[in-house]
Amino acid sequence: MSDSVGAAGLLLKLYEMRTEPTLRASRAWFAFEFHPQSSKEVLATWLGPGHESAPYRMVTTYWDMAASLVVQGAIPVEMFNAANSEHFVLYEKLRPFLAEVRAGAGNPEYLMNLESVATAGAGADVRLAMYRRYIERQRALAGEGKQRSNLSA
Repeated sequence: MSDSVGAAGLLLKLYEMRTEPTLRASRAWFAFEFHPQSSKEVLATWLGPGHESAPYRMVTTYWDMAASLVVQGAIPVEMFNAANSEHFVLYEKLRPFLAEVRAGAGNPEYLMNLESVATAGAGADVRLAMYRRYIERQRALAGEGKQRSNLSA
């Protein structure tokens, strides 16, 4: 089996994992309801008690684990980034707070795999700027109360 066939198989397994109902619901929460405004809010969600900690951890650890397969050489970064986009949104949503979150948690390597993959390759700045605009639109829709009704449909 060629390396690209093996990498494609891993990508398909990662996709299959994303369809698991609890992870799917957590991803929807992260995308449409979680719009942090500060590192304090991210830390409180990640490390705090309550129902939001579990979906936050599920989504962030899934994407950092998937990115670790790229960092470790199991999947080429170009292949991974061509097949996925959600990790860009996750990274860009948390990027403004990562330095403070890492310091506050005492974990300087927190989401480093994700950061390495999301910022890799030519055009990364342009791609991330596009996702930043997407996040701003989603935040505005959530502020108007338009996201929650979409989740229950």
